[in-house]
Amino acid sequence: MSTQRTSTSSPTDQGPRYRHPLYSAVIGLTTLGVLLQGLWAGLFVHEGQDYQQNWVDVHALDGEVTIVLAALATVAAFVFLRHRKDLLIGSAVLTVLLVVEAYIGGRIGGTSGLTAVHFPLAMALMGLAVWLPLRATHRG
Repeated sequence: MSTQRTSTSSPTDQGPRYRHPLYSAVIGLTTLGVLLQGLWAGLFVHEGQDYQQNWVDVHALDGEVTIVLAALATVAAFVFLRHRKDLLIGSAVLTVLLVVEAYIGGRIGGTSGLTAVHFPLAMALMGLAVWLPLRATHRG
């Protein structure tokens, strides 16, 4: 008499997930920083009026903190999730684009035409910042 083992798996069982809690935490905080950038900007950008300097300062500080968090997420992706090229490349791109965005934002005071680049880039950054933590929950 022979015995044959069969393995069944449920539709939700897709194998191991390759996540790391440090990456998840840091990219989550990075995403929060990016989302708050829109809030802070909304508090000081009013058509036809001068910017409220206190909110400009908060916006700038949040940008700097968010860049550091994105850089830490990139390092965490490199160290712990190197096989997840989507997260590694996405985190690196997010970091570089945040630096570019901060540079453009710092130049807006002298050249208001840069707003036409700064705002759309901010929307793209928001999309990438939301995509990365969602992507991190997918199987690698």
